Amino acid sequence: MPTSPLRLDALARTLLHTAAFALAFCAALLAALPAAAATDEPPDLRWSVTPADESGPDDRRVVEHELDPGETVEDRFAVRNISEEEVTFTLTAADGFYTRTGRFDILASDRESVGAGTWITVPESVTVGPGETEIVDFSLTVPERAEPGDHAAGITASILSVQTGDDGTSVGVESRIGFRVLTRVTGEITPAAAVQNVDGVYDLSWNPLRPGEATVTFELVNEGNTRLLAEGTVNAGGGSTAFPPEDENRQELLPGDSREISVPVDGVWPLFAVPVDVSFAPEVVTADGSTSTLDPVVAGTTLWAIPWPHLAILAGVALLVIAVMSGRTRSRRKLDALLADAREQGRKSAEEKAETP
Repeated sequence: MPTSPLRLDALARTLLHTAAFALAFCAALLAALPAAAATDEPPDLRWSVTPADESGPDDRRVVEHELDPGETVEDRFAVRNISEEEVTFTLTAADGFYTRTGRFDILASDRESVGAGTWITVPESVTVGPGETEIVDFSLTVPERAEPGDHAAGITASILSVQTGDDGTSVGVESRIGFRVLTRVTGEITPAAAVQNVDGVYDLSWNPLRPGEATVTFELVNEGNTRLLAEGTVNAGGGSTAFPPEDENRQELLPGDSREISVPVDGVWPLFAVPVDVSFAPEVVTADGSTSTLDPVVAGTTLWAIPWPHLAILAGVALLVIAVMSGRTRSRRKLDALLADAREQGRKSAEEKAETP
């Protein structure tokens, strides 16, 4: 059957449209390839940094030394490259600190250390092959005028990757892994602690047969020159809660540290003014790893706990009693009025009978 000119024209237009679409798709794909290649994706790198001896990583999680002012100690750490490519890691020593959540960290690379981080000397970098481990030597020298007590620092091995944002700008991201270096400088050791800024709120139970909950917030302060492990008890209106909970580790306070903590206390009845006290009994970490407990430090306050449901019930009962008593009074007045009227009617009837001949 012969093909009509109209059908040939339609077929030609369809082929042209299909070819144009294919060309456009290929062009878009080719244009996308360089952009994808230019994206700086962070490499899949994994590594670990742990204290070590000359043969490799040892059982230590933290490097701890007790040194005299002016004394120097040599130590080691291991950098293990778990990746499949060779990596050059930047090595850094810096002052250590605990965050508000109790996590240990060291100063960022753009901040200058002024404490124990300056006592440590490490190489600038180390190159580790894939799957290999390098042992790195470092030294720690305590200044002659260093204050007695505990000083914290950390050593990290880091890499810097460059990532491109949606707006095309390049952002450097530093990833670092390390360990703590804790130094106790010999001399007079004076552990001390304080509890400050005790405050709280009362959460009322609208069930009048159930007590409410008090949330007590306070600040623990390490006023001495040794590390402290925070633990204690919060008492509020007869209820008591220990901190930290059994399933949580005790937070550590370095000398000069302060930490804000909130503790919920259940089973507190709303007695208008609820007495609250915080008993802080920290443990002192000694140089040999043992601990000793300080005498508890106690601070307190008073929380307002207005028993609104109970007052509402009392008010309702009072209104009901008033209503009942008021009703009885009105009923008695009506009865007295009826009796008086009846007596008056009886008197009049008697007078009328007496006047009749």
